[in-house]
Amino acid sequence: MTSHRGAPRRSSGVTDVPLPPFSALLEAHGGALLRYLRAAVGPDQADDCFQDTVLAALRAYDRLEHRANLRGWLFVIARRKVLDAHRARGRQPASTADPPDTPVSPPEPQDDTVWKALARLAPGQRDALALRVGADLDYAEVARVLECSEAAARQRVKAGLDRLRQDRLLEAQR
Repeated sequence: MTSHRGAPRRSSGVTDVPLPPFSALLEAHGGALLRYLRAAVGPDQADDCFQDTVLAALRAYDRLEHRANLRGWLFVIARRKVLDAHRARGRQPASTADPPDTPVSPPEPQDDTVWKALARLAPGQRDALALRVGADLDYAEVARVLECSEAAARQRVKAGLDRLRQDRLLEAQR
């Protein structure tokens, strides 16, 4: 195929790769996707982001043109849902409700040290670490999801790990 200028025309990206049933795709990659979301937005919002990701993917599944990397496609959607969640968190109004008259029992104690440490990272570092460590993606896939070079993905992971180590040393000195 050639364009009107005689140059070879790029393919539209439609491949002859058949789409597996959506449930099989989720079964294969759902666990890694949820681990990434837990690391990216914390355990409180991960389920909502997972649901939003699955619904968005399901709506677009039949029209999907680039079928070669379905796992990467799912993680790109998940990353966009993470960004939406972070934006929404910034727009939430502060609660001004009066405290309840009856005492409320405290929730079960949880060690949220990891979540606090991840929250202090820059978003690019947090996303890169969550994809690499939490979702077990290789650096090429991390780069594809973050829409950056593989070298940049490696640097973000390294910088995030360095920051976590530095924070841990600072905590130990206190």
